[in-house]
Amino acid sequence: MPTVVTPFRSIALALMLAAVGCHAQTSAGPGNAPTGTSANGSGAASLSPELSRRIEVLIRARANVPAEYEVHIGPPHKSDMPGFNTITVDFSAAGRKTAPLDFLLSLDGQTLAQFKKFDLSQDPKNLVSAGDRPARGGATDAPVLIVGFDDLECPFCAQMNAALFPALMKRYPNQVRFVYRDFPLPMHPWAMRAAIDVNCVGAQSTAGYWNLVDYIHVHAGEIGGATSQDKTLAKANEMLDKLTRDEGARQKVKADVLDACILKQDGSAVQQSMKEGEALGVEATPALFINGEKIEGAQPIEYVYRMIDGALVAAGQKPPAATTVQSAPAPKPGN
Repeated sequence: MPTVVTPFRSIALALMLAAVGCHAQTSAGPGNAPTGTSANGSGAASLSPELSRRIEVLIRARANVPAEYEVHIGPPHKSDMPGFNTITVDFSAAGRKTAPLDFLLSLDGQTLAQFKKFDLSQDPKNLVSAGDRPARGGATDAPVLIVGFDDLECPFCAQMNAALFPALMKRYPNQVRFVYRDFPLPMHPWAMRAAIDVNCVGAQSTAGYWNLVDYIHVHAGEIGGATSQDKTLAKANEMLDKLTRDEGARQKVKADVLDACILKQDGSAVQQSMKEGEALGVEATPALFINGEKIEGAQPIEYVYRMIDGALVAAGQKPPAATTVQSAPAPKPGN
């Protein structure tokens, strides 16, 4: 049996030794034919883009690899362990690479091992449920699903919301579908109320839901009062309820149903969303899952593009032509 060089817990140490830069990860490019591993164990065939992405998503999730690191997965070569090939993985940022790490990949492409096995049989897209949530963007069968965990009082969420949708709708008009899941943070006093209220509208109108989400993100600084001295939670709740009723009226929803929902303030669905987010490792907002791959915080848009492009290649679709993106340094994730 070959020696497995480094367990997953040591990847973080390896990354600390590499220079950090503003470069996003990339999987195997579209030029690699989706041939998979060699059936006879010779390792002569290259990995398919789809299998390369499954491996990358798993390694990033297990080792908490930061978004700025590129993950490089080498071709398989024969190992001494029956039923497995060896693949070599390294990480790079700012033009520097970590030391390579060896992993074992089963000949059928279903198992990755490094002292223990990990299941690759499930499509990462299925790891994060969209639930029965209002959606925007592409159709239900769009190849890329982005699930965002959002806090309506989070300024970093507002920044991402304002930048993300126009850019992605322009670049991927039919290839990407978006949903938001609720993740109001406890230090934001009216975030729970906002989540419940927008869901009350969303239960009857998808357009109304997104209109209200967009408006609250843009005007969050005004919720509760014009100045910091004037702001109170009571004023914020009153303003949120009024915005919700006004949007409901514009969408011609059933006013009595909407009013009952607002008055009830049932937070059970929001709390369930938060519980599911925590199980997925969400610790800060915003957090996006792009076909199951997590990116946390308001990151530069080119990172998001590269993740989406990788998901499209894995789905057998051609990404849009590359464009040069000028972006300011990303702020730290919301707390």
